[in-house]
Amino acid sequence: MVKTSESMNRSSLSPFKKADRILVVDDSPDNVFLIQAILEEEGYKIITAADGRTALAKVEESPPDLVLLDVMMPGMDGFEVTKRLRDNTSLPFIPILLITAYDHLSVAKGLDTGADDFIRKPVEVDELLARVRSLLRLKHSIDERDQIARQREDFVSRLTHDLRTPLIAADRMLSLMQQGALGELSPTMNEALDTMARSNKNLLAMANTLLEVYRYEAGRKNLNFSPVDLQALLQEIVKELTPLAAQKNLSLKLNEDENAKGDPGARNVVECDRLELHRVFTNLVGNAIKFTDSGSVNVRLNDTKGAGNPGIPQVIVEVEDTGPGISPEEKAILFERFRQGKHKHSGSGLGLHLSRRIVEAHHGTIEVKSEVGKGSLFIVRIPVKHSGNS
Repeated sequence: MVKTSESMNRSSLSPFKKADRILVVDDSPDNVFLIQAILEEEGYKIITAADGRTALAKVEESPPDLVLLDVMMPGMDGFEVTKRLRDNTSLPFIPILLITAYDHLSVAKGLDTGADDFIRKPVEVDELLARVRSLLRLKHSIDERDQIARQREDFVSRLTHDLRTPLIAADRMLSLMQQGALGELSPTMNEALDTMARSNKNLLAMANTLLEVYRYEAGRKNLNFSPVDLQALLQEIVKELTPLAAQKNLSLKLNEDENAKGDPGARNVVECDRLELHRVFTNLVGNAIKFTDSGSVNVRLNDTKGAGNPGIPQVIVEVEDTGPGISPEEKAILFERFRQGKHKHSGSGLGLHLSRRIVEAHHGTIEVKSEVGKGSLFIVRIPVKHSGNS
């Protein structure tokens, strides 16, 4: 077979480059032999399978760079194989090229199922090679993008981790100076140190939050689940933040679940990571206090007993304030990473994003209802196991 000039250029690439692996799936030995001969001559490494189940097993064992898949096969056709490959979220992106003798309706079905391209029988050599090259370029482009994303996340994670060490050291040194350990300071110096200490604490908190965000996004966050009395947890948070609310003359109250009052056995026990949920509700209540200049912040805890979700008991925690409210434009991006609000007290744009990550890791949901000038209501729903069912 005579090579085209383009395929000759393809074959003359650096011999040190790893050959792309292509899985050819077809129940016809003659078709497999023909396609294998064409592709191996171009320098590709070919793996073959005679049916869909064998193909799925080989992909699971060692994902190829491309799958050439015949549509019409006994037992499991190419559409079903394509669907199963796309449903397997543990696999990397693998382009799928369907080989079909069917009409355009079957082609449309294949593309809707998740295939990336198709080629009709009888196969033309130049067309086959061109489509294979095109899909492998797509594969390499996506792999490169994902690798860059992983490297960026690793860099930010390591940088954030390394930033914490000098920030913690600076925090301790500033604390010692404020306590007079290095000698008496003038009022002006004390005021400057207070400003420096606050700024350092804010930067340290931002670094800690950023590190947690990347741990969740990289799948490196390990949660320690145990039965937690959510009512007691919220009482603790409200007690911790009451002085902050008092500084702004705000009312901060926890409206407890009426079903649990006076009945310890009815208290809401959630299988969760206590520290992570403490982080979520501290952030929500702290934000409500920060953004509210007058009025109140109310925290409510309710047991839905599966309402709205038959068979799935859950608790609902609501944090409502009388602040300025949130515009529809801001609500649309509120939980996205680094999305800062337009309020004068808006922070880094990481707190709510991290809160959503934590809630979702607990198989729960978080949403906000708000209108400009009418305050905001944050609603967190978390599946719960009562102590009697633990």
